[in-house]
Amino acid sequence: MPRFCAVLKFAVLLILSQDHFTAAKATSSSSSAAAAASSKQQQSFKSRPFKRSFVKSPSINKKYETAKSLAALEQEVEDFNAVWVASAKDYAESTSRRRLICMPLDDRFDPPMGSFSHEHVQTGDKMSLPRVLWDAIQVNKAEVPWLFSVSRIVGVTKERIDVSEEYASEALNEVVGGPLDFRAPPNYCFLPWWMMRALGLHPRDIVDVKLAPNIPPGSMVKFRPHSSSFTTDIANPQAVMETELRHYSSLTKGSTIAFDYNGKRYWFDVAELRAAPRGEKQPMVKVQDCDLASDFLPSRESKIQKTKGARREDSMNEDDEEEDEEEEEESDEEEEEESDDDE
Repeated sequence: MPRFCAVLKFAVLLILSQDHFTAAKATSSSSSAAAAASSKQQQSFKSRPFKRSFVKSPSINKKYETAKSLAALEQEVEDFNAVWVASAKDYAESTSRRRLICMPLDDRFDPPMGSFSHEHVQTGDKMSLPRVLWDAIQVNKAEVPWLFSVSRIVGVTKERIDVSEEYASEALNEVVGGPLDFRAPPNYCFLPWWMMRALGLHPRDIVDVKLAPNIPPGSMVKFRPHSSSFTTDIANPQAVMETELRHYSSLTKGSTIAFDYNGKRYWFDVAELRAAPRGEKQPMVKVQDCDLASDFLPSRESKIQKTKGARREDSMNEDDEEEDEEEEEESDEEEEEESDDDE
């Protein structure tokens, strides 16, 4: 009996040891498989670090490409400005110019009620500029009104956008304006829509912005209203013009600007500018703190009507001439026939 118990105990221990060995072997094999899979995944990630296991949607792809192109654009502008700063002869010159990405102003830039430019974001020449251009004013000791020129860059600015003549009388390469504030992000500027249209700019086009301290004071400006209703709807258009013109620090010949009065917007082409004191014609003048005379040319509406009327008269005259020629030809033919009959 004791011998049988000993044999039974040995058999039980043997079975238990075999089960433990099998479990340990299974655990070891599973650990090895997991380690191999992890090693394979790490090698795959090292060879393709930006590969994703999921497929991106078209909207995510579009956002990614937009962000990538915008980052490249900002880096291009940043690099140019860094070269300009490094090559400038002094700090004053280094701050006086920047290459910037332009964006349109909207109502979010409207100053609070009580501010001078409140509700005149689109009916003025004010721009939101980066802080460095405020430093340019201080360092260069620029006099009021502070003016900056905005210009297209040959070979850099995109192809000019096609703008209706209703919003831009001429395709300009440079306009001048004043600052609304200096809160724009570095390498950005925000322009009123009429400036964007005058320069034929797309949002995120690159432009040159320079401090313009040498703009001459204006002595006379001639406006061409788009509609004759400006002079018929308003009792004293000259006084209204002088009041609304206070929201412009400067004017650029060939631009199309707007005034609001009694809830209605009126558009004007800047047809002619003359500078003080000699009255010579200029492409740009400052109008703030100037003794400026203004005059109105016949409206574009009436000019178009006159042109159409003249064309109509010309066509009628041509028709009359053709009829006269036909009558002369018919009379000549009749005379020839009569002479033939006589013979």
